[in-house]
Amino acid sequence: MTDLKGKVFAVTGASSGIGQRIAETVGSLGAHVFMCGRTEDPMEASKAKIVAAGGGASVHTFDICDEPALRAFIDTASAHSDGLDVMVNNAGLGYTGKTIADADPAHWREMLDVNIYSLLVGCQQAIRVMRIAGTPGRIINISSTAAINRGSGVYGATKNAVNVISATLREELQDDDIRVNSLMPGVFMSNFVRNMDPGIINGIAQNLGIELDFKTGDKLPDELQQKIVDAMNKQVGDSQALADAVVYIVSQPINLGIDEIIVRPQKNLEM
Repeated sequence: MTDLKGKVFAVTGASSGIGQRIAETVGSLGAHVFMCGRTEDPMEASKAKIVAAGGGASVHTFDICDEPALRAFIDTASAHSDGLDVMVNNAGLGYTGKTIADADPAHWREMLDVNIYSLLVGCQQAIRVMRIAGTPGRIINISSTAAINRGSGVYGATKNAVNVISATLREELQDDDIRVNSLMPGVFMSNFVRNMDPGIINGIAQNLGIELDFKTGDKLPDELQQKIVDAMNKQVGDSQALADAVVYIVSQPINLGIDEIIVRPQKNLEM
């Protein structure tokens, strides 16, 4: 097991899904994790798990699109010890199922603001504090396999932008001890499904014997999430695999560049 004692992580979008699992995993390995998200209670629950496992955690509740709050969050993480070791830009959302001709432009704006602009701010501020501290650091940007699917709509376009931003930063930071990785998940269980067609979600729940009146924006019950993973493990992955990928990345020497990693279930479901 990788020992992350003494390391400081900042994880955005840590109140559910992939970000929450990443935070709990690195915290259980001894890191101090600064978590941010929109919902405080699940992050406090994660904090309790991390502390019980011997790690440390701090909870910050704000909208990721609040630029001053995001920059202050990263500054606070950097001031905790000897500086920020790992920045995980995980916060993201997607609206799927609508054609561009029929979509709500407000959804485009939200995806652009969260998936691209806020990630850029997170990267920029992380670089600034890492340079000031003068210690090696990593930036891990959570992208998606939608980025390499040319027909994946506006969501895929935002994730392709994440890959381009990550590649550009790798070029810019070659003379710094700061490595940038783009982690591209396939279909994994997360709160991403909150914006899916309720008919699809309710149909899946019914097939698994769970009574559910899912509405757009709802969080899936944990019981249903686990049942979906158990019943559809070849098509829908457990987010623990992504947390393990983050641990692998941060366990490598700082002079080793890991540009991109694709992690997906056995059967590839296009996003």
